[in-house]
Amino acid sequence: MARLFEGSRLVVASHNPGKLGEIADLMRPLGVDTVGARALGLAEPEETGRTFAENAVLKALAAAQESRLPALADDSGLVVPALDDAPGIHSARWAGPDRDFGAAMGRVHEALAAAGHGEAEPEAHFVCALALAWPDGHCEIFEGRVYGRLVWPPRGSKGFGYDPIFVPEGHARTFAEMEPDAKHAISHRADAFGRLVDACFGG
Repeated sequence: MARLFEGSRLVVASHNPGKLGEIADLMRPLGVDTVGARALGLAEPEETGRTFAENAVLKALAAAQESRLPALADDSGLVVPALDDAPGIHSARWAGPDRDFGAAMGRVHEALAAAGHGEAEPEAHFVCALALAWPDGHCEIFEGRVYGRLVWPPRGSKGFGYDPIFVPEGHARTFAEMEPDAKHAISHRADAFGRLVDACFGG
């Protein structure tokens, strides 16, 4: 049985403003105050895991043990089967040290063209692994996914990361063209978050 979260303050182990905003929005109805890792001066640990879940656990445990507060970490990325599942766990690294996701999206497009998929709208999915860790080292892990296709050129300015090139199944707009509430209802992060809430917040 999963451990219940009984506090009122949670560290979000991320320096990504987009992720911080989404997680804060998702946590607000639960009456939980969130604080970002950067605001607490927490360092970003090296992501040495081989999976999204392993990297999420690394980040959550590091933040919980350093802050002495429960911490939630997200590791997520874009998976493109036509590119042998790249960029995958390296999704942020494809954006480089300056987090230039315009360049990262261009890199995806160029790789697809080189693989003979330049004019198609290839299948893709986002994966999100959430790890909720406590200072004593206990950790709960939840994973969510959303499936769709890639489009080019990028469309929309409301999202972040690879959102402007991802159209979820059953929709015509990219994540970056959707209002935040519409994205939150169907995203990989919302899927994982729903599992987290059911297990650790009593549903």
